[in-house]
Amino acid sequence: MIAGFLGLLVKREGRKFRRLEDVGGVPAVLRAAGSMPEMPALYVHIPFCRSLCPFCCFNRYLFREELVRRYFADLKRELEQYIGLGFRFSRIYFGGGTPTVLMNELLGFIDLLHRHFSVEEISLETTPRELTEGNVGLLRGAGISRLSVGVQSFDDQILRAMGRVNGPAEEVKKRLLLAEGRFRTLNVDFVFNFPGQRLDQFATDISVFKSLGIDQATFYPLMASPHKKDALERRFNRVDNSREKRFYNLILDAVYHEGYKASTVWCFSRGDHLIDEYIVESDDYIGIGAGSVSIVRDHFLVNTFSVERYHELTSRGELPLIGMRKLSPGESRYYYLLTKLFGMKLDTRDFLRRFGRDSGKRLGFELALLKAAGVLRGDSVLQVTENGMYTVSVMMREFFTALNSLREHCIENQL
Repeated sequence: MIAGFLGLLVKREGRKFRRLEDVGGVPAVLRAAGSMPEMPALYVHIPFCRSLCPFCCFNRYLFREELVRRYFADLKRELEQYIGLGFRFSRIYFGGGTPTVLMNELLGFIDLLHRHFSVEEISLETTPRELTEGNVGLLRGAGISRLSVGVQSFDDQILRAMGRVNGPAEEVKKRLLLAEGRFRTLNVDFVFNFPGQRLDQFATDISVFKSLGIDQATFYPLMASPHKKDALERRFNRVDNSREKRFYNLILDAVYHEGYKASTVWCFSRGDHLIDEYIVESDDYIGIGAGSVSIVRDHFLVNTFSVERYHELTSRGELPLIGMRKLSPGESRYYYLLTKLFGMKLDTRDFLRRFGRDSGKRLGFELALLKAAGVLRGDSVLQVTENGMYTVSVMMREFFTALNSLREHCIENQL
């Protein structure tokens, strides 16, 4: 009951992110980069895949080599814009799409990052089909700290339904073991509550993951945008969120209770490992690439989703921004609270330093509600309880689903 209620509240707040204003040049908030107390993280979006999964809501295009090479040139131009504004990045996150779809371009871009910045960590996504001995060696040599592999499932039936082309499960296992121990963190991504997916199939996925001895897994609930959800239901079965808690309880029983620490409510690690949730670790972040978004000093900024428009704008030496929203003080507090809950704890001292002492009173009701519902415990540092983890998972699912509706709108209208 409480999970559904809070999920609806988050969905309402998340929809506000679609209300964008025209940017009109370089926003003042970006010109003030030099006065920021801490530099944002950098997210780099590579929107190309060799095949397109029907459930994925991120901005992505089918691989075409000439288009990818042009895109990396555009990406460098956008990065140079931020360098010129005074931004200096030490934590880098690559997502997609499939960032490893053209390795020489990727490695050239990473080399550029190392030449301009004192890079402390790089997190990068890939797929099993891209996970070769050669690529693993190149990525390790490029300084990748965390490699995340989008397996989604080891079950061939589920993979076919998802439109994934991973190869036979035994081959995927061998490829994962090529990377095990070669990076500070190796992560495996899974999707749960996919239409038609059974609990026993998901339990087998978890069992196989544990048998490989890999130290981290991230389990994502299905977060389909409205049109994606309709398409999935026409092609498969109804998207049934009433089953979701049973899948999540299986994660708790088979992973969380078996010695894996919850780094977020979706990510579980044996020991201390890097995560790729920059929204948890960084109050501010810059997103570059077609379809990226940024949060900088309570401003939400959106890049164009069209690779053609992205090329036009970056070629003219312009930032490829298509819209911006200044979050109200209340929206900023709610966003901050949600991201910290997602990361399993809220340090109220950090909250007060960011928003001022008076603002703490304005979350008093929300925090009291979360404590009364058993979602949080503690005083100055509030921890998400085991009973509260699913509630936070629902809240994050609804927030990301709301953002996916923004992505869907921008993709369909080629904004």
